[in-house]
Order: sequence, then structure tokens, then C-alpha cells
Amino acid sequence: MSVAKVTEITSSSTVSFEDAIKTGIARADKTLDNVAGAWIQEQKVVVSAGKIVEYRVNMKVTFVLKD
Repeated sequence: MSVAKVTEITSSSTVSFEDAIKTGIARADKTLDNVAGAWIQEQKVVVSAGKIVEYRVNMKVTFVLKD
């Protein structure tokens, strides 16, 4: 039997939502051991002069605790 914990993070990218997700997961994996998955809770964009300049995601990252 395993036990998991969930932490909430926000990540951003000037490229795309997908890039923001990949960046957030990569960063979480540097700090957290045994990252098992993520739930994308919210997506937002920052607009300047009528153009999207940043993509942001709020996600819940699940990681399995060691025995």
C-alpha cells in the first residue's frame, strides 16, 4: 500500500499552456521525489495590447511518499 501527497503549484510560459505544464512538472520533479501525476486545475492567459503574452496554469501535483 502506498500513500500519496498533493501540492498545488503555478507555472507560466510565453510559448503555450503545454509548455507551462511541462515546465511546472519538470520543476516539481527537481524538488519532489516520486512525482506520479498532475491535475490541471485552471488555465489563464495574460494579455497585452490585444495579444497573449503569457500562459499560466494552476495544477495539483501528486507524489508518492516513501515507506
